[in-house]
Amino acid sequence: MNFNQIISVSLTLFAVIDIIGGLPVLIGLKKKVGNINPIKVTIASGILMLGFLFIGDKLLHFLGVDISSFAIAGSIVMFILGLELVLGIDIFRSEPDTNTSSVIPIAFPLIAGSGTLTTILSLKSTYGSLEIVLGIILNLIVVYLVLISMNWIERKIGNAGIIIIRKFFGVILLAIAIKIFKANIAL
Repeated sequence: MNFNQIISVSLTLFAVIDIIGGLPVLIGLKKKVGNINPIKVTIASGILMLGFLFIGDKLLHFLGVDISSFAIAGSIVMFILGLELVLGIDIFRSEPDTNTSSVIPIAFPLIAGSGTLTTILSLKSTYGSLEIVLGIILNLIVVYLVLISMNWIERKIGNAGIIIIRKFFGVILLAIAIKIFKANIAL
């Protein structure tokens, strides 16, 4: 078990999940659908992420795609997500369907969406499964804590603080995407 790798995985997933940057969407959704169950959202997100960690590569094999190619593709998706955060544009996320249960638009696609799942498989090409599982668990703890304290966080950070955090993690995500791309590119 490598603590530096766990921290790297955790920060990568934190930047992709962007639970703090997603607060405006979460707060708006809470106002529209009522109560959001943090336990259900966290468990559903965890099942999606861990399931994809362990069977995602089998799915790729079935489709005839190798992990390095998927990692490169994932790094490109991560790069675009980083640009999205830094530039304040909305490429991958759309307004959630508020007619469904709050678990669905929050757990998927907001927390465990395509960017997160792609990142998990991309990380698998560079890090061990134990480090990724621990990184996922640490992020699920953060997700849960954010969900139970949304109102308090909104009051304390304010809109300007949320924007600054999104931009900071966007730059970090861009750098990590380039690192994964370089590690998997065939020279």
